[in-house]
Amino acid sequence: MIHRVGIIGGGLAGLYAAWALEQAGVDYVLLEARERCGGRLLTTSARTEHGSVGAFDLGATWYWPALQPEVGRLVDALGLRSFSQFDDGDLVFEQQPGGVRRFRGFDPSPPSMRLAGGMGALVQTLQDRVGPERLHLGHRVTSLAASESAVVIDAQDAAGARHVFEVGHVLLAVPPRLAVATMRFEAALSAGVRSDWAACATWMAPHAKYLAAYPAPFWRRQGLCGGARSRSGPLVEVHDASGPEGPGALFGFVGVPAVQRARLSEASLRAMCRAQLGRLFGAEAAAPLEDWLQDWSREPFTATDADLVATGEHMPAAVQVRDGPWAGRLTGIASEWSTEFPGYVAGALDAARVGVDRAVDSLRSDGTRPSSASA
Repeated sequence: MIHRVGIIGGGLAGLYAAWALEQAGVDYVLLEARERCGGRLLTTSARTEHGSVGAFDLGATWYWPALQPEVGRLVDALGLRSFSQFDDGDLVFEQQPGGVRRFRGFDPSPPSMRLAGGMGALVQTLQDRVGPERLHLGHRVTSLAASESAVVIDAQDAAGARHVFEVGHVLLAVPPRLAVATMRFEAALSAGVRSDWAACATWMAPHAKYLAAYPAPFWRRQGLCGGARSRSGPLVEVHDASGPEGPGALFGFVGVPAVQRARLSEASLRAMCRAQLGRLFGAEAAAPLEDWLQDWSREPFTATDADLVATGEHMPAAVQVRDGPWAGRLTGIASEWSTEFPGYVAGALDAARVGVDRAVDSLRSDGTRPSSASA
């Protein structure tokens, strides 16, 4: 199958790049290893006994349009609804189990914004704009080979069948560390590029998030904002995850390192989180309607073994290929390649926009018209 551009990865960067190529009239194909789009954007839902439904993020949650206007412009362009993170009321702080104190909350500036329907609404809206014939879910890329005329992408589906795609330019929308750990490059990437990509920590990969849903955000009646900090854990930071309507929810970042989490069962860690929420917010918090634990370190299409010992901090932007056989043929567009916001939602949009421009320019310089091609 011959296409002008091949996008590897159906997270936010890949979907945004696909939408941009659709608008530019450039032929492309998008390959995603998971059976869903979104990558590190993942939204779940809960329903109360009265039928109200809430959408809650288990991956990226916030954006800041005052600092990252490109996200705000995209949200507006797609007609999505946004709302401010709820921060009215007191915080609670846990020095040790049983030692909980209240503190006056603070007014964040600029405010953290969230999407009605969660980040999943952004993913689905972009996915709806991708031609279904261009999107191949469950296609794990195993190798990329550069020839004089094209890049050959080898992929394997869930049944083990091989699929080959020939493209003019590759937009690599997976984290750089994951790319060098799971894909074979022929010709080989330079030693400097491989070293830089392998050292580039993948945002979210070492982290785990716990989320609990309730019939209503009962903590607000107590004058609490739903925020908490703890030195005893397992949750070190907790926030109100409720939407503008529907059930209430609390989510927290698990402070137990990934290597230690691997020794715990999910059931036991969730029980520890429920017990902690009970200490922080009262007995009602220990009995949620539903709860979830999303451990990103156990996601094979996000994390590698190196991420198990990573700190989870945002890293400087990964380097792009500038010379050798991959120059002008391969551009990294995952958030880690953003020079403006590496590791953030805004970084995925920034890197994808730059990457699409670079791909179209390279096709033009090769004398290839950036328009539809036969498949």
